[in-house]
Formats: sequence, structure tokens, C-alpha cells
Amino acid sequence: MTERASGPLVLVIEDEPQILKFLRASLSAHGYRLNEATSGKQGLVLAAHQPPELVILDLGLPDMDGLDVTRELRTWTAVPIVVLSARGQEEDKVAALDAGADDYLTKPFSVAELAARLRVALRHAARTDSAGGGGGADSMFAVGGLKVDLAKRLVWVEGKVVHLTPTEYRLLTTLVRHGGKVLTHQMLLKEVWGPADANEVQYLRVYMAQLRQKLEANPAQPRYLITEPGVGYRIAAE
Repeated sequence: MTERASGPLVLVIEDEPQILKFLRASLSAHGYRLNEATSGKQGLVLAAHQPPELVILDLGLPDMDGLDVTRELRTWTAVPIVVLSARGQEEDKVAALDAGADDYLTKPFSVAELAARLRVALRHAARTDSAGGGGGADSMFAVGGLKVDLAKRLVWVEGKVVHLTPTEYRLLTTLVRHGGKVLTHQMLLKEVWGPADANEVQYLRVYMAQLRQKLEANPAQPRYLITEPGVGYRIAAE
């Protein structure tokens, strides 16, 4: 079923009628067009025949696990995937993100939070597409008083240049390149330090603390460098 609207096409793969009804009303009100699937296989077929701009995926589907749906989608598409699930354990979130999901919301969730996460996921996808096409405009990342110029390797906070160590800069730019996307500890460690240090979470904590001291007005209540408890980190994108 497709709702009439003019915004991005969202594929919702969810078998719970109440949640589906809630998403239908909420997303349509925000201008999204919807395709709906109530099983993993149906969702994969719809994704192939009517490629969406974003996928909202439940993990507890009747025919297959949502993690398998995520892995299958990732074999042929980079479409943003936002997981909605009643599974709230840290290991479930990590598994979904490692499988290729871009974000994870635990049920119950608010319309405002869902809408914000969808905007961030779509904006990150648009930035990635633009960068892939060779555009230079997206070398600048800005949120609030934080600005990062990836081309010039410069960082400002409230108009003042901030000097970072090479490792601090690599960590910050890794988060920036995935702006708004949750990155697990292992993802960040592999990308910044390399595969041999993928389990050295203490490295990450130390450098994140150093970054927050340099970038945040109040490091104890960060505005930009957000912790996803037990899972990893993301940089605020709006």
C-alpha cells in the first residue's frame, strides 16, 4: 500500500498492526510517501521493485529476523535503514548496526525523535551520494557552533580554530563522515586505529574525553559528541 504524498519514499517493514497504523499516520503527516510490508520477504521484494529512499525495519518479523533482512539489503543497496525494535539490549543494538543499519530506536518511541532520526539518515545519505559524485560542497560539516572543513583539515568552535592531535582529528572526521549515524565501538576502533585494536574500547573512551574537552562547552553534557550507552557514539547532525 502506498500513501499519496510528495516527500521521500519510505519502506516500512513491520508486522504489528498498531505500530504500522501509528507510523502510517505520523509519517504521512510529515510528508513522507509510504510502502508497507508485513514480512521480511515482502519487504525485500518491495525494496527491489520500488527502491525506497529510506527503510524503517522491525527486527521481530514473522518469517525472518530483521538482521537477516538488513544483511540482505546491504548486499545491493546503501539505502538508510532505521531499525525499530522492542529488543532494547545493548547487544541487539550493536548487532543491528554491525549488520548495516544506520540507526536504532527502541519501542516505544516518540514521533519527534523518529522524525529527527529520519531527517538525519536522509541527510547523511544525500551527503554520501554528493561526495561520491565528486562534489566539493560537502567537505564542510557544521552543526551549532562546531564547523569542520574536511578539505582544509580545520576545526572551529564558536568561530575559534581548535587544534587537534592526528588521532583526535581522525576520530572526529570519522564521526563527521557518518554524520548522525551511530557507530559502534568496534567500527570506530577499526577505522581510526585499525583491525588489531578493534577491542581496545579504553582507547576510544580516552580520546573521546579529550575531544569533548576541546569541543564541548560542557564535556559532562555533550552537545555534539553523543554517547549511545554500551553501543558507541554519533555526532549530532542537527
